[in-house]
Amino acid sequence: MRSRWSDEEAQRYVETYAGVCSREVALRVYTSHLIGAEPSLVLHGGGNTSVKGTVKTLLGDEVDALFVKGSGWNLGTIEPAGFPAVDLAHMRRVAAVPTLSDEAMVNEQRTHLFDAASPNPSIETLVHAVIDATYVDHSHADAILALTNHPEGERYVREALGSDIVLVDYVKPGFDLCRATLAALSRFPDARAMVLMQHGLFTWGETAREAYESHISLVSKAEAYLAAHPPEREPRCSPDDVAEARASAGRMAPLLRGALAEEVGEGWRRWVLEHRVDEDILAQVNSDRLDRWVAAGTLTPDHVIRTKPRACVVRVDLSGDDAAIRQQIDAAVAAYRQAYEAYFTAHAAGGTYTMLDTTPRVILVPGVGLFGVGNDPKAARINVDLTVHTLEVKEGCEGLGPFEGLPDDLLFEIEYWSLEQAKLGKKKEPVLGRRVALVTGAAGAIGFGVARSLLDAGACVVLADIDEAGLQRVEARLNGGARVASVRMDITDAASVRWGFEQASLAFGGVDLVVPNAGIAHSRTIAELDERDWRRVMEVNANGTFLTVREAARHLKAQGAGGQIVLVSSKNVFGPGAAFAAYSASKAAAHQLCKIAALELAPHGIRVNMVAPDAVFSESEVQSGLWREIGADRAHAKGLTEAELPDHYRNRNLLRARVTGSHVGEAVVFFAREATPTTGASLPVDGGVAGAFPR
Repeated sequence: MRSRWSDEEAQRYVETYAGVCSREVALRVYTSHLIGAEPSLVLHGGGNTSVKGTVKTLLGDEVDALFVKGSGWNLGTIEPAGFPAVDLAHMRRVAAVPTLSDEAMVNEQRTHLFDAASPNPSIETLVHAVIDATYVDHSHADAILALTNHPEGERYVREALGSDIVLVDYVKPGFDLCRATLAALSRFPDARAMVLMQHGLFTWGETAREAYESHISLVSKAEAYLAAHPPEREPRCSPDDVAEARASAGRMAPLLRGALAEEVGEGWRRWVLEHRVDEDILAQVNSDRLDRWVAAGTLTPDHVIRTKPRACVVRVDLSGDDAAIRQQIDAAVAAYRQAYEAYFTAHAAGGTYTMLDTTPRVILVPGVGLFGVGNDPKAARINVDLTVHTLEVKEGCEGLGPFEGLPDDLLFEIEYWSLEQAKLGKKKEPVLGRRVALVTGAAGAIGFGVARSLLDAGACVVLADIDEAGLQRVEARLNGGARVASVRMDITDAASVRWGFEQASLAFGGVDLVVPNAGIAHSRTIAELDERDWRRVMEVNANGTFLTVREAARHLKAQGAGGQIVLVSSKNVFGPGAAFAAYSASKAAAHQLCKIAALELAPHGIRVNMVAPDAVFSESEVQSGLWREIGADRAHAKGLTEAELPDHYRNRNLLRARVTGSHVGEAVVFFAREATPTTGASLPVDGGVAGAFPR
């Protein structure tokens, strides 16, 4: 590992934050970003840093302060506001107390902030306070953990890093670690760094550069030591093996996702999945050592609050049919849940603990790769990232002997520690949280409006359309980050539809809500209508809807956790218009098809409903492709100019409403919420067209 320090860049940070914070804090932000940019040092909020300085109070007093990383901030993106200032002298007095509860420690930190609006200081604030140096850096460096997590870990650390490093046996972070640090530094006052066994590395210095480069130097020494003791690596898999694994994952993901789902009341607790595979991951999950690596637990204790103590290994015979594969998955997940319950029972005795859910957060599948499990894509991705590093370290350190993690009782202590759980936050679940929706025709005005409404309600959304350029524009406008994926899909091609669902499964694990929306139109009287145009409209609107609904039915049934289909139908089903035969008839066919689907899928807990909009010309800046094609013809049929069409349709409905894609989206969200026990229903979104009242 090399130092990323740059004098020019450091000065830019000082200039950028001038007037916001002191020079010392600006440099603290800079080197925190350098550490956060190295995944082999910290991942997803891991590690913490600090700097000692002063704060001028309201009364004009200069008071010694510790600026320490706030809980929940990420070193890679932290800003000055992420370093709450606490009273340094008071923290050092607190550290000298013989015993202190977690709650009392947090209270002392919170009540001695200089700004009451600051985030909670790190749970390792007291450790930073008692280290007598201006800058302190702490990471969970992979190379350090590869040395410490062995029966002879202390010897390896000494040989790799030298004798001027103080070693501290594992103790729980927080006050206990503070007391252990004080004791260790009192014995070795000239130590230049501290290694926490099974935990990580602390370095310090009087300047930001000194503390940072000391960190990089020691990690580099650990890497060199490991390189001198190379492990026996598993043979790497080929790109063809990886491609086959990815294809298998697309098939397996919804089966796995369904097995993880749990019925809660009248609904389901679902999970979002992220699949990952490459030559290294596939070799590791295929290894004969996999069970041993899994049994060794987490790489560092704070991972347990995200990944649980260990992963779930699912071994399946992929040559079987979906039912056989699902049976094998169900058995593996049930065994994992049972083992977790036993782990909880064994270590909760005598305490007042409430068991967390038993769902695994990491699934390892030989021949397929690994799946992260989370309540949203971010959580699933974090669990994947942590597992990738865990497997790499466990394989990479075996030149020194098998990796040895913390015993279960210590992992349990961290997993059920309120201060660690607080890092995850207590956010209210969005109304469509954990749901995955697939929207066809997503590049158009209605598709865009539906997708945006679903995102706003908390769902993950897969945008599907034959128009790739349009998909890219809509995806960029939605700005949904990790909760949006797109796939080019031709709804008139069964293979393309099936592939689209597989891509959705690779993106999020499966689909819960399917919105068949794609459609085209053609405006001619029956006498003038060309047979080829009739067939073209029927092929997209009727047959395309059939292929989409058929694949949705197959997918949702295989997943086995309920689900919904919400067809974007049309006002024309109930109130057809002259010179609009192909469109009206094709939409009526699709509408009737979905009524039948409602009959057939209800026994599987799958609801099928319809929304019937009228004349959606645009949604924000996204124009309707359908109206772009037929606007001139429809205007001619009604004796209007094309520019007069929007007002014509608005003025003919009872509410004088201009119907938008978002209005359609809100109707879809209504059904998706499942607030009422409804299936087979049609909801008009037309402002009230009396001639289209259902009858």
